[in-house]
Amino acid sequence: MRRTVRWAGALLAMGLFAACSPGEGVDRGGKDGSGVVAAIAGEPDQLDPHRTSAYFSFEVLENTFDTLVEPDGNLQMRPALAKRWKASKDELTWTFTLRDGVTWHDGSKFSADDVVYSYKRIIDKKLGNAWRFEGVKDITAPDRSTVVIKLKEPMTNLLSRIGGHKGLAIVQKKNVESGKISKRPIGTGPFSVEDYKPGESIKLKANSRWWGGAPKIPSLTFRFIPEPTTALADLRAGEIDWTDNLPPQQVKKLSADDSLKLDSVVSNDYWYLSANEKRKPFDDPRVRQAIAYGIDREAITKATQYGNATVNQLAIPKTNPWYTQYSPYSHDTDRASELLDDAGVTDLKIDMLVTKEYPETVTAGQLIASQLKKVGITVKPREVDFATWLDKQGKGQYDMLMLGWLGNLDPDQFYYAQHHSKGNFNFQKYSDSKVDKLLEAGRSESDEKARKALYAEAARKIADDASYIYLYNPDVVHAWDPKLKGYKVRSDSAIRFRDAELTD
Repeated sequence: MRRTVRWAGALLAMGLFAACSPGEGVDRGGKDGSGVVAAIAGEPDQLDPHRTSAYFSFEVLENTFDTLVEPDGNLQMRPALAKRWKASKDELTWTFTLRDGVTWHDGSKFSADDVVYSYKRIIDKKLGNAWRFEGVKDITAPDRSTVVIKLKEPMTNLLSRIGGHKGLAIVQKKNVESGKISKRPIGTGPFSVEDYKPGESIKLKANSRWWGGAPKIPSLTFRFIPEPTTALADLRAGEIDWTDNLPPQQVKKLSADDSLKLDSVVSNDYWYLSANEKRKPFDDPRVRQAIAYGIDREAITKATQYGNATVNQLAIPKTNPWYTQYSPYSHDTDRASELLDDAGVTDLKIDMLVTKEYPETVTAGQLIASQLKKVGITVKPREVDFATWLDKQGKGQYDMLMLGWLGNLDPDQFYYAQHHSKGNFNFQKYSDSKVDKLLEAGRSESDEKARKALYAEAARKIADDASYIYLYNPDVVHAWDPKLKGYKVRSDSAIRFRDAELTD
């Protein structure tokens, strides 16, 4: 799922629902103006971290819930609700020791039972992140401050699985069973939900008891402003303090504007094309490769992201320690035509799913149609709402589609679910025994150098077979009032205001 420069909603694969109306008359977090007001591009579909897949929801949830461990600014896993952990020699038993004195927003005490409840809720109800617990044998709480996770086989990336995404947040059983969690969640995070005005805003207040120390701002209000030019105008006018919803074509100009603070980083998100390999002739890798040669990634990136992205022919960006440099495809229409001839394919017509909730897919669809026409391929973009898009993807009712993945940290998360023959998100139905073995080995390999080699080989094979036709890694671009200090843009797209403060 989710997005980055966040002008198109949120990304994918966890899926996301776009926005509502801009709010009016929201004060600046308090009468004294000491709170922060942030503009996001849409309204959360709900605030239950286990059930939502919307990026707009996670922008709020990042500030209200905690995970057992969490990534730091360098994407290394660090203590959060767990203050330390250790793995057994056989790496099949992980023991987590929890922090002392942690409380929920309602003042009740947090314990290991809450962790067990949260994880088993995801597993037993087969919620969206249940795949992250594949290979987990049992989760227990031998006492109030200890959580034990037992595995069926070694899982090198267990920490990133349970801590790299707020969809694995620890929730309160009473809050869930009351049915209030979707609109009035109770977490352990640095802020709690104080007021929710549907279609307008969500106001959070600082949690003075937070284990990481009380936030420096008393409140944080998220306003829902779908139109980027409106968000930018409100930022300039002092109506808001921060936004990630910027007109992409203005980013370069804004970077030279001293009245604003703007920063960007290459994200771990990626966008791709995918052909349905259950439909002929897309089961032939030569046809998929022809598409990969026939498109112009630079032109697609410029048209959809206005250059605020880095072209990449693999999933993992160059800023990530697991990056592999590999670019097997150039924009070569002659080579594309040769591959189609070799495959015996003529007059190919492609039904390409696009959705206005992700405008870049519509823009890209039109451009790709123009590009592939030069090699004798007719692309007909079919625009549907995102719920229909997801349904047709799941049922395999498409020839080709474009979307992206958000929030990956470990290489396993970039490749296994999407390209292993039994992967939960392998909707294109790619299957290669060599790739399966490499991805399986990568999950249990503890030596980092050897592990990187396994994933590099798998990534190259996936690209060669065009299981996904990778396009680019978008930038995370945020802008804020210079009076807002301590805020940092992160490559994992996490929106954290815990260390932010407003100065005079």
